[in-house]
This record gives sequence, structure tokens and C-alpha cells, in this order.
Amino acid sequence: MIFNSPTFLFAFLPLAFAGYFLLMRWRVIVAAKAWLVLASLVFYGWWNPFFVPLLAGSIWLNFRVGTALMDSARTPAGRRLLVAGIAANLLLLAWFKYAAFIAANLNAFWGTAIVMPDVALPLGISFFTFTQIAWLVDSWQGQVRDRSGLDYALFVTFFPHLIAGPILHHREMMSQFGSRWTHAVRARNVLRGLILFSLGLFKKVVLADSFATWADAGFDAGTPLDFVAAWTSSLSYTLQIYLDFSGYCDMAMGAALLFNIRLPINFDSPYKALDIQDFWRRWHITLSRYLRDYVYIPLGGNRGRPAAVAVNLMATFLLGGLWHGASWMFIAWGALHGAAIVVHRAWKARGGALPAPLAWLVTFVFVDVAWIFFRAHSWADARRVLRGLVDVGSIRHWPLASLPSADFAWAGSLADPLLAVLPATVVARGVCLLALAAGLAMMSRPNALQLAGAHGRGARGTAVAVLVFGVSVLAILAGRQSAFLYFEF
Repeated sequence: MIFNSPTFLFAFLPLAFAGYFLLMRWRVIVAAKAWLVLASLVFYGWWNPFFVPLLAGSIWLNFRVGTALMDSARTPAGRRLLVAGIAANLLLLAWFKYAAFIAANLNAFWGTAIVMPDVALPLGISFFTFTQIAWLVDSWQGQVRDRSGLDYALFVTFFPHLIAGPILHHREMMSQFGSRWTHAVRARNVLRGLILFSLGLFKKVVLADSFATWADAGFDAGTPLDFVAAWTSSLSYTLQIYLDFSGYCDMAMGAALLFNIRLPINFDSPYKALDIQDFWRRWHITLSRYLRDYVYIPLGGNRGRPAAVAVNLMATFLLGGLWHGASWMFIAWGALHGAAIVVHRAWKARGGALPAPLAWLVTFVFVDVAWIFFRAHSWADARRVLRGLVDVGSIRHWPLASLPSADFAWAGSLADPLLAVLPATVVARGVCLLALAAGLAMMSRPNALQLAGAHGRGARGTAVAVLVFGVSVLAILAGRQSAFLYFEF
């Protein structure tokens, strides 16, 4: 993985930055854009060069279809071409991401014996596929007029967003690359970008990967979990997935700012949400926007009777769950959120309201429980964690309970003296419980974007960037890093 090669990652950014602005300084704008496209393809190919031709072929095909759609916008012929272009993208995605899942379910339900080859999933295929489908639709609707193949290639491949989003619209990006304002190094953007990049890196390698240890120990143990272990596991994953994915988006936005490009905000403190609808306004914002614009509204959106709207909502969230992966667990996660949105809308329509603290608690607990289906590999794993969440009786035995998630490594030489005075479970889980409490408290504080904005200038901002970047590098050198969760989507 790219992230497992920190030497490459930290060498790549300065080279891409220096080459781009050197060419811009020489006023060779076309060459500067070509340099960024080439750098982005190298960035993508570092993981697996085999998939670079696949990405390039996808870009070429979609560009040809999109430019043809510009000439036949909103015509019947254009609509047929649009459907064909979308179908081609979805077939490509289905082959790599869903073919084995479909075959396995056909074999299970119909007794067939379909054997699918073991195909590796191209990095970020869902992101660059959805980005290009949006471009085709926008071209057919007459919202795109740029016929430059180089601009289109840069729009798709721009490395900060290529492999894990945010999901972009063409108009959000190319107007910025075409602006004279972006053609020179801007110290404030560089500093703010480095702060944001450093905060995102810290969130990933220091925070998210710490919670991953405890989440993996609980979800993958295969043994029954008591009340404390189950809540420790679910809350650890709830914090891990947010810190991991938002950390990547912070890094992407920070890297883009080095080039004076502003990517859309993808997270806005989602765990502060007071209802499930508010959560989806804050979580993976560009995916929510995409599903609204290209799935929910075309299905009918809010038009029609409440039952029809509920069907539209459920269909949208089921597709949103399936987008994350070929698994019934993702579909169940999408169904839970769809049902929650339907119930919430009905509740609000009847004038229902809760005090803010209770509204936050209900929303957060629901989101946490739903993440169990997202993380679990099977229904059995999900049931095991869910049973632990309600096993209140095990609390009285907690200090003497089994240790499915015991890990004394955090304590080092302190573990032995602590074990002499404290129960083993307390020693093993103590730091985890403290970290969970700190993590949950941290959710109420300003997020990385707000911190980068507040400290995005002067000596204070530089000190923040150096500190969090240094701690993150030490964590990487200690072997703490792992692949970003959303790379697999």
C-alpha cells in the first residue's frame, strides 16, 4: 500500500509540489497540468502498476462519451448514450467489486456452481467510477463545456482525492485549476495545508490505529464478549472509522491546499449530530450529496406520498450500503440507516422532539450500533457483539472476566508492577477505557478544519504542524501505520 511506504509518501509530495510550481513559474501551464497528471498516475501505480492502464482506459472512454454528450445534451440520442456510458462504468465496477458476491449468492440460493476468478480490487475504483458517472450526467445536462482531455484527466486523477475521495464535481475543480490565483505559491495556503495534512496524519497513525487494536481484538476474537468488552469494541470502531476516514480527507484537503486547490469538506463533526438526518449532513458529505443528486432525486425524492418517499429513502440507503462493499453486512448497515431516516421523518412530521442531550445520546448510540454491522465479517460476529452490549449482568464479574481483548503491550515495563496491585482486566483495558473517554470528549471539541483555520498562520501554526507531524512520524517508524479503511471501497 502507498501508506505503508512512508519514504515514498514524504518524497512524493515535495517533488509534485516543486515540479508543478516550477512549471507554473515558467508560465508553461499545460506542462504543469501534465506534470500533475503524471505524478498522480505514479502515486496511484505505486500500489499496483497493473491497474494504471485500467484507470487510464476508464478516463479515455468516459472522456469520449462525455464530449459526445455535450453535443447531444438532453436529446433522446444523448439519453441513450448516457445510459450506455453509465452501464459501462457500472459493469466495470461490478466485475471487480461485486461479481464474486453475486456468484456466491446465486450458488447459495439456486444451487449453481459458478466459479469466479480471484480478481484484486483496484484501489479507489468506487471513487473514480462515481466521479466519472457524475461527469457524464453533468455533461448530458449541459453543465460542462470543457473539452480538454488534459483537464479531464487532471480532474479524475488529482492525487489527493483519487483513491478515497472526496467525490467531486468537475465544476468544483477545473475552475480552480484555470484561475490565475492558483498559479503561484501562497504561503498561507502552504502553512494551512501542512497543518491540516499533519493533523490528518496524526488522526490516522496515532489515534485511529490505536483504536483499531481494540476494535480488532473484540470483533475478530471469535469468543463471547462481556458488557465492557462489547462496548469497548464497538466504541473503538466508531472512533476508528471516523478518525481514519476523516484523517485521510484532512490529508487530502491539506495536500490539495499546497496547490491552492480547495476540496469540498467531507466531514463536519458528525458525532455532534442531534438526529440521524443531521448525521448524514455531516458524515461523508460528498457521498450524501452524490446519492441525493443521482439516486434519491431521480427516484422521485420527496415527491409523492409518504410511502413512496420512504421507498425512495430505503432504496437510496441500500445502494449506499452496497456501494461500500459486496456484503450483506453493508446492505444491513444501509438498511438500518434508511429505516432510521424514515422513522425520524415521521417523528418530526408529528412534531416529535427530544432535549438536546437525549437527542445526541440516541443518535450516537444508534450510529455506534449500526457500525457493528459495517465492521463485522459475518452475522455471527455481529450477533456476538450485540449480545455483549446488552449483557449487563456481566458487569459485576468484570474484574475477574476473561480477557478476549487483553493487550499489555501499551504498558511496557509498567505492566508487571501494575498487575501486582490491580486486577489483570483493569490493567489490560484501563488505557483503552481512558482512551475511549478521551476520544469521546474530543468529539465535542473543534475539528481539524477548525483547528487549521485557527492556527493557519505564523509561529503558532508552524509549531502545531511540526509537533503533530513529528509524533506521527515516530508512530510510523514504530510500525504503527496500516492501510486506510476506505482504500478498499
